[in-house]
Amino acid sequence: MSTTTPYAHAFTSDNVAGAAPEIIDAVARAAAGPAAPYGADDVTADVRRRLCEIFERDVDVLIVSTGSAANALSLAALTPPWGSVLCHRDSHINNDECGAPEFYTAGAKLVPLPGADAKIDPGALRAAARHKRGDVHSVEPSVVSVTQATEAGAVYTLDELRTLGAVAEETGLRLHMDGARFAGAVAALGCSPAETTWRAGVDLLSFGATKNGTMTADAIVVFDRSLTPELAFRAKRAGQLASKMRFHAAQLDAYLTDGLWLRNAARANAMAARLQEGLKTVPGVHLPGTAEANIVFCHLPQQVVDALLAEGYAFYHDRWEPGVVRLVTSFATTAQDVDGLVDAVRRLAV
Repeated sequence: MSTTTPYAHAFTSDNVAGAAPEIIDAVARAAAGPAAPYGADDVTADVRRRLCEIFERDVDVLIVSTGSAANALSLAALTPPWGSVLCHRDSHINNDECGAPEFYTAGAKLVPLPGADAKIDPGALRAAARHKRGDVHSVEPSVVSVTQATEAGAVYTLDELRTLGAVAEETGLRLHMDGARFAGAVAALGCSPAETTWRAGVDLLSFGATKNGTMTADAIVVFDRSLTPELAFRAKRAGQLASKMRFHAAQLDAYLTDGLWLRNAARANAMAARLQEGLKTVPGVHLPGTAEANIVFCHLPQQVVDALLAEGYAFYHDRWEPGVVRLVTSFATTAQDVDGLVDAVRRLAV
């Protein structure tokens, strides 16, 4: 039996990675001396300034401690209790938030939609946006939430986002983006953050950072600033207004300094591409799609899955169909990690 710790060879999630050294250092610096509480400190102001520069316009920023809080609070500000949130059936908010969007919206309904690669199909969105609109016997279509990058490891192109944004505008929907892996999508597209958000019609962005190097800090980036007062009250009521906000802000400030957020994401993407190319060379391994960010799905023989687990490799499997595994890389994944996994699969597949 293997004596390897369960996370010695972890490809379960980018959440298993530690924090970037630059972020650890920033938190230590923030501990020196007093600072104004509840986000009135200079570091929090710097985060907003940096995000205004990154998104090429004035934005408001609410720093929160989790992506779940960013998503749920954003949707609550965009959706009445009698409304509905149109999202992909494989989205994180539909499958992995323990009902937080429904709870924070006081009862709004999530309506799952189809689409390849966990991307919302525009035709399905248009139909759902018009379904029973104005009918008091049904929930009112209110907002569409897109995930960038998707839970399948795909990335919406700029044209795809513009199309969904146009449908949202045409049908009177607000547009939220779950950007848990937003940096990975921007790095993959090679575009400006503005192009993939507000210029495509996004009203609120859940700006993910914990999967890409921070410890306890994500944020809501507010493009429609008329929503800010409500969001501020909702964040406080939800316990997301940290008294010592400077420690969250210090993480994001370092994350955004000198392009660290994009460098980390580019590394995670590159490691996923290396993994994908390596697995393609192994007989008996099938990759159903192309990883565009840092998530790779593949079909492995069951004996290979069992043997990898016994050797201490960690990954999700059998959540989709037998033999399908999900492998996730992070900014901390090394070429040695990837090559070791590929070599193990090759050895065990014989």
